[in-house]
Parts: sequence; structure tokens; C-alpha cells
Amino acid sequence: MQLSNRELFFRYLALPSNQPLGIEIERASGIWLYTPDGRRFADLVSGVSVSNVGHCHPKVVEAIVKQVQRYMHVMVYGELIQSPQTQLAERLTSLLPSRLNSVYLVNSGSEAIEGAMKLAKRYLKRPMVCSFYNAYHGGTQGALSILGHESLKQAFRPLLPGVKQLNFNSFDDLALIDEQVACVIVEPIQAEAGIILPKPSFLNDLRRKCNDTGALLVFDEVQTGFGRTGSMFAFEQFGIIPDILCLAKAMGGGMPIGAFVSSDQIMHSLTQNPMLGHITTFGGHPVSCAASLSAIDLIVDENLLCSVNEKASIFIDGLSDHPRVRQVRGRGLMIAVEMNNQDDLDAVMCRMTANGLLTDRFLFHTTSFRIAPPLTISTEECRLLLSLILKSLSEI
Repeated sequence: MQLSNRELFFRYLALPSNQPLGIEIERASGIWLYTPDGRRFADLVSGVSVSNVGHCHPKVVEAIVKQVQRYMHVMVYGELIQSPQTQLAERLTSLLPSRLNSVYLVNSGSEAIEGAMKLAKRYLKRPMVCSFYNAYHGGTQGALSILGHESLKQAFRPLLPGVKQLNFNSFDDLALIDEQVACVIVEPIQAEAGIILPKPSFLNDLRRKCNDTGALLVFDEVQTGFGRTGSMFAFEQFGIIPDILCLAKAMGGGMPIGAFVSSDQIMHSLTQNPMLGHITTFGGHPVSCAASLSAIDLIVDENLLCSVNEKASIFIDGLSDHPRVRQVRGRGLMIAVEMNNQDDLDAVMCRMTANGLLTDRFLFHTTSFRIAPPLTISTEECRLLLSLILKSLSEI
């Protein structure tokens, strides 16, 4: 007897959770996910800020098909000249300040963080890295070492030495950054902590402290990048330019890709003593690069950034005064809805699923759920989804 996809899922896939949602998806389009039995779910997660241009956007699909018909993987990254890589690097740097002019393409956010850490240590020849409590930077050994919550780290120690952790928004903790620190890695908006915004001038003070000590400032924009917060990159809203920028998630329009970006001077340190200071087989995969270039062009050409805050205000205004809601935090379409308690969160999550909404919790904030739909969502769809959230709240 042939096993169903659900049976195969639980029998053969290594799963990171004991209680996966387990909804089978047959196809996806725009903000909608469809099951084999005809149900549809509105995507309030975007694959955790991946599908900023929506699911299966025709232009992204077209770019993927065209590239697949030309060639896929041909050689490890950085050896052969491949048009999708070069065009993507040029397009990406055209959107960034002039000092961020050298792009190293990888496969994921974790790999971007790993590359940034290696780059900073190699360039400055310093042993220490600073990061922040309640930050999420990935699941690989190096990224886990700087991750800011013990619940995900304790089972895997010993991790990398030479890591100092600071409290986000603590001006006093900036004194811990000294001349032994190669880099300070920070999310400009803490994502998995439940969308925590920086206090006024905190990032500016952090930039100044890095300048004073010579440490490199690394911005982890894996979740915030590519329009999620209302600007192409979140750092633009704070008037600060990082020394290294880490990107992934929405960069690929649904395909796996990431990058760390720095100056040519800093990045060149990976090419000598030793040569091949950072290497990857599949980083900058030509199909992912073609999808990425198409997704970036969509964000710019369709002016998706112009309507992000208007769409966000529909959710924020509609939920802020609800008696079950303690607080709504956000920047652009990166929103956390904090419930009054854990029981309320558990109940509303169940009701939202029953009402056709796919949402998610935060790793390090136990009473909040996220609202992060594709940026292509219409205002009418925002109002529809708000009504379904309110319906769910009324049912708990």
C-alpha cells in the first residue's frame, strides 16, 4: 500500500520539532497556500520573511525557467564567470552605499554570518566577537555561538570561544567593546526576540564605539532586508552604514541564496594568506541568482516599498486596542502581536489555523505571534486577513 505524503513526512524526514504544523501544501500563489483537499491558507509568515514578492511570482518563475534552460551548477563559486552572479552583484551594490561594493554569494543566512565572522577576524586579526542577547543568527556552529538565547545553545556546548554578549539597547554594555573585538554583529531590529526596535541613538552610539575601537560593525539583515521594514534595507532608516552586511531570505524570491557584503579592501583579505580563505560549492547558484535579480527588480520596479507602511497600519491600527492584545510592535510589515498571556497565544494560534491563517511564534518571545505577509499583499487582502485575526481573537 502506497504511503501518503503525510505518512512519508513523519516516517522519513528528520524533523526539528515534535509538533510540526503538518499542513500539506500542493501549490502557492501570491499570499495564498493551497492544500490537496482545496483549502487555502493566507500566509502571514512569508516563509519567515522569505517570500517578500509573494509565492510563485510569474516574473521570478520566468527567470528561473530561463536560467535552468541555459545552465545550472557548473563549478565551485568564484572560478568561472557566470552572468547571473555578476549581474546580481552589480544590481545589489547599486542599491547600497559606495563602501559596500564587494559581494560574496552564499546559500543561506547562517552561511552569510559565518562568512562575516571569518572576514572580520581575518581582516583585523583580532580574537573576539560581540553579539546581543535574544538575537538569532542561525544554526551552524559559529552562528550558534553568537546566538543570544541559551535554550538553543546549551545542548551543543562547547561552542566557539571569544564571544561576548551584550544587552540590546543597553548603552552601558557598549563599554564591553574593546580593541580585542574583531566585530560586533547586530540585528538592526531584533526579530526572534519579538520585533524589538532599537532605542533612539542606540545604533548610532554602537557605530561610534566600533569606530573608536576599530571593530567592524556587522548588520544581520537576513530578516529585515529587501523591503520588509519599509525600506530596501533597515539600516537606511537609522542613518548608519555597517562595515559588513549579511543578507539572505527574501534575497532569492523563494530560492535559497545569501550574501555578505563589504568593501573591496576588507573582502580582499579572504584571497590571501591563505588563498581560498572562504569557499563554497553551491554559493551563488546561477538559478538562485537569476531568481534573486528578478525579485530585486520587482521590489524596485513595482514600487513595493511605497505601500509597506500603509499596509502595516491596517494591522497595527486594527489590533492595538484589542483587549486580548497587550502590545503591537513593528516596523513595516514586520509585526509582533503580543498577547496578554501564553494561554491566549496558544488559543488564538489554534483559531487562526482553523480560520485559514498561517502564522508563527517567535523563538525568544513566548506570548507573541508574527504578522509578516508578502509585500505584494493588497490593501483589500490586508483587511480580509485582519478580519480573520479579529474573528480568531473573538473565539478564544
